[in-house]
Formats: sequence, C-alpha cells, structure tokens
Amino acid sequence: RIEAAQYASHAFQDQLKKFGMTCSMSRKGNCWDNAPTESWFNSFKNERYHGLRYATHADMKAASFEYIEVFYNRKRQHSTLGYRSPIQHLEQWASEQNQEKRAA
Repeated sequence: RIEAAQYASHAFQDQLKKFGMTCSMSRKGNCWDNAPTESWFNSFKNERYHGLRYATHADMKAASFEYIEVFYNRKRQHSTLGYRSPIQHLEQWASEQNQEKRAA
C-alpha cells in the first residue's frame, strides 16, 4: 500500500518519470478533484465485486472487462447523461448533429 507521503515523494515521482508516467494528485485540501474517479470505483466495486468470489484471477479479469466494456460503457444508465446509456447518449448526439447539418 502506498501512503500519501510516499506517493508524493521525489523518489516515487522520479520512478514514474523514468517509465514515462505521471501521477494524478488533487489540489491540497480539495477533495472534489477526485470525486468522479471515486464515484466510478464505488459503482465498479458494488456492482461487480461486492459479495462475489472468483475462482481464478483470469475469471476476475474477464468479469472486469465485461463490466467496463460491455455493461458500463454501453448499457448502464448514467445520471450525468440524463439517465441514458452512453450508446443512447451518442445516438442522440449524432442525430442532433445530422439535424443541424440538414438545417444549415
């Protein structure tokens, strides 16, 4: 487990740079910076893992992939999209774009 002080240390940051990575840290004292990510992980854990056990690591990875790529990104209704799925939101956006092109 990485503690906040270790995460922010120069040694840790240097290792990230060595591998071409950057870390994401919220502004000091601003808990809202990470709220969308925390919300997503809450949904992910509660909807896919809470109370379940997987026989193998491969089974868990397959379940994670199915949840993210098949369910969450395509079918699950999102409050930020007006309780539509991402596919429904994209279809509506594309329809609106086509209507704007025809009107122009």
